[in-house]
Amino acid sequence: MGEDGGVQTEPDEDHELDTPGYRAYSAPARRRPRDMVISIVVLLIPIALLVAFYRLKGGEDPVVMDPSGTIAQGRAAGAFWIIEPSGLSQGWRPVSAVYRREPDGAVLRVGYLTPGGGAVQLIESDRPADALLAHELGDQARPEGNEVIRATPWQKYLLKSGERALVRTESGRTMIVIGRADVAELRELGQAVS
Repeated sequence: MGEDGGVQTEPDEDHELDTPGYRAYSAPARRRPRDMVISIVVLLIPIALLVAFYRLKGGEDPVVMDPSGTIAQGRAAGAFWIIEPSGLSQGWRPVSAVYRREPDGAVLRVGYLTPGGGAVQLIESDRPADALLAHELGDQARPEGNEVIRATPWQKYLLKSGERALVRTESGRTMIVIGRADVAELRELGQAVS
């Protein structure tokens, strides 16, 4: 007997399935490791195709740019005499160029990738040499003697980071060739501005 005094009957299964909002309970589907591996592979295939397409189209190649506009900007400012590198062998690729005014002078930076795969930066500035060298070379730069390039003396430095630098100081201007590259490549860039 039910609570209201009536006779309790078993629920009609067909009736309950037709009742709005009623969901039959079913056990959760069991995932097998094989199913998860297949799902991951299905997701990785488009990613692998995108990466392959990116590489084939040269997506990892450095962006080469023309620094002449930045060099012209520096020359127009007239802060100091700027020399544009000339006569570099094939394989030198300019990848960055920035001219910036600092509180104590101006700085032109042109970054290159070398034919040997190194990265070198040419810095020209009218900032006081001591301040510029301390900023660019760090306080633990070790002098390694002089290098004469086209009859002009340059000072050689080994930096704590393993980079090398060539420095040429003149009246009112300092030039630095700095980077991770073969010494011959640093010398070649020094020759291009000497």
